[in-house]
Amino acid sequence: MKLGIVGLPNVGKSTLFNAITKAGAESANYPFCTIEPNIGVVDVPDSRVDSLAKMYNPKKVTRAYIEFVDIAGLVKGASKGEGLGNKFLSHIREVDAIVHVVRCFEDTNITHVDGSVNPKRDIETIDLELIFSDIEILERRIDRTKKALKGDKSLAGELALLERVKSALEEGKSARSLEYTAEELEIMKEIALISMKPVIYAANVAEDDFQKGIENNKYVNEVKEIAKEENAQVMPVSAKIEEEIAQLDQDEKEMFLEELGMSESGLDRLIKASYTLLGLISYLTAGEPEVRAWTIKNGTKAPQAAGKIHSDFERGFIRAEVVAYDDLMRCGSMAVAKEKGLVRSEGKDYVMKDGDIVLFRFNV
Repeated sequence: MKLGIVGLPNVGKSTLFNAITKAGAESANYPFCTIEPNIGVVDVPDSRVDSLAKMYNPKKVTRAYIEFVDIAGLVKGASKGEGLGNKFLSHIREVDAIVHVVRCFEDTNITHVDGSVNPKRDIETIDLELIFSDIEILERRIDRTKKALKGDKSLAGELALLERVKSALEEGKSARSLEYTAEELEIMKEIALISMKPVIYAANVAEDDFQKGIENNKYVNEVKEIAKEENAQVMPVSAKIEEEIAQLDQDEKEMFLEELGMSESGLDRLIKASYTLLGLISYLTAGEPEVRAWTIKNGTKAPQAAGKIHSDFERGFIRAEVVAYDDLMRCGSMAVAKEKGLVRSEGKDYVMKDGDIVLFRFNV
């Protein structure tokens, strides 16, 4: 999974990126501190992997992971070359979802590029720049499709779709706000419009807001109202707290979170929100060579899940031997789970469930 981090300069983008990836991207109190895009990879925390590793004592443990891409802060006119221009937007065309960091705190020591804190205005600024950038992409695609249409009349439907989307973008609507058929969605995937991607708003608050109560932050409530209209998710987070958490070991981290009245770090909450937003689940494979988590779309059938490991597994799929994680933990070993009849043999139509522990049988 790949997440792109966007926002205005000085909203806490790079501070948050540093904290959640520990990648050390430069973070300073002036616009355009981030020039080249920063990329960091983070393991997905999963207690099931830890428990299986204790059970099997494998030579290797491999977790699912998320790649974060942090680009330079965008300003009004970026799509026309203002600030650092829109050349960095190409770096987030291939991400699965957008994490839009919005400033929801007052601090006279940290300059705001537009002079004041205003989440609604800030979100509109970023949204419009992404939309303008998408319009350019669409215009080029429409020109190509019109030329190709002369020799292939079957492209008429695609052209109508592209023009419908362009019209919506010109009205200031995001591409994700429209409804599509399954066939149209396939076309839209090819084009990789940024405004088509699902969004999580990371509402960056002051450190003491978690103790005061996030519900009392008027800026966060503004962001929630905007998110409700477009079915986006909102995740209040303090980049400064995440920065402190990143320096702690696991025991210290748990004590620190408890003092703040928080059960999870912002990173853990962001990962959960991303999985929910994108409709993802994890299945697991376990043995002495390796314990590993594999990320798949919810609704994936067994052969396609097997294909995540290797294309031969999907091509030569025979069956999947499956046990639920909770059942295995209760039994204490795979042998006992088999004795109790909890290890099932599933065929090609089996839909994978989150936490399935699987051994795929195949023949090529």
